[in-house]
Amino acid sequence: MKKRILCLGDSNTWGYDAETNGRFPDDVRWTGRLAERLGDSYTVIEEGLSGRTTVFEDPLNEGMSALQYLSPCLMSHAPLDYMIIMLGTNDCKERFSATAKNIADGMKRLVQKAKVVPCWREDAKILIVAPAPIDIRCEQSPVAGEMGRCSKKSECLAEEYQKCSEENCCDFMDAAPFCTMNEIDFMHLDAKSHDRFSAEIEKIVRRQV
Repeated sequence: MKKRILCLGDSNTWGYDAETNGRFPDDVRWTGRLAERLGDSYTVIEEGLSGRTTVFEDPLNEGMSALQYLSPCLMSHAPLDYMIIMLGTNDCKERFSATAKNIADGMKRLVQKAKVVPCWREDAKILIVAPAPIDIRCEQSPVAGEMGRCSKKSECLAEEYQKCSEENCCDFMDAAPFCTMNEIDFMHLDAKSHDRFSAEIEKIVRRQV
């Protein structure tokens, strides 16, 4: 049976393209590039949702908390061999009033819950990805009213996520060295970043699964 890799994320996993206000094609999104790189021995499962948070219920948009969706998501895609979680960008929105530590604690809740869901082929294996920081120019961009002051907080996520990964025996990756934000809203990956990011994810998946 193919090894099954679940990619749980937000709009940067869904593949939002700020130039078109639509979605990058399958062969551009990092999940699609990852599937192509890994080949026929793997199944890469996309679970990206624009606006998704780790644990925060959004008062303006229904169904954004990954925590509430996690169990049915994992069970519906079972059996799983590996899960990649890249969340936290939306948690930085000013309306949630969360610190970087609060957001990491939300990630901790997610991975602890995921480990006990009976969806794993063998042992639970999880990669926590710290999303690339939001460029401060986002706060003057067309999405400024949605995000508010968010960039400084997002810069602190990698350090907090690394601690969370170590404490919960998860793999860790900081996406920042491999990703560049677009020049429109400054918070979504440009097309080239999807490819670079997928290449680094491939290395981790092949080592761990």
